[in-house]
Amino acid sequence: MSALTRFLGDSPLRVLIKLLVVSFLVGLVMHAFGWSPMDVYYGIRQFFLDLWNLGFHAIDRFLGYILLGAAIVVPVFILLRIASYRK
Repeated sequence: MSALTRFLGDSPLRVLIKLLVVSFLVGLVMHAFGWSPMDVYYGIRQFFLDLWNLGFHAIDRFLGYILLGAAIVVPVFILLRIASYRK
């Protein structure tokens, strides 16, 4: 068994035929849906960008809740500390 055959997992001619058949089928499906390779690339890229932005949006909402709560908690804390300082 040659190193090339071991690397490919089969004889080079059989691998070439399998790749041609799969490439034809994928090309046929992509043509039927009107997709191009760049459409697939942009779709994958947009998916990861949306996922990235969604993560930061969640962090932004979390920090917004903290700031909203701090607008009440911090002044009350300061007032309580001032009130207890007089005693």
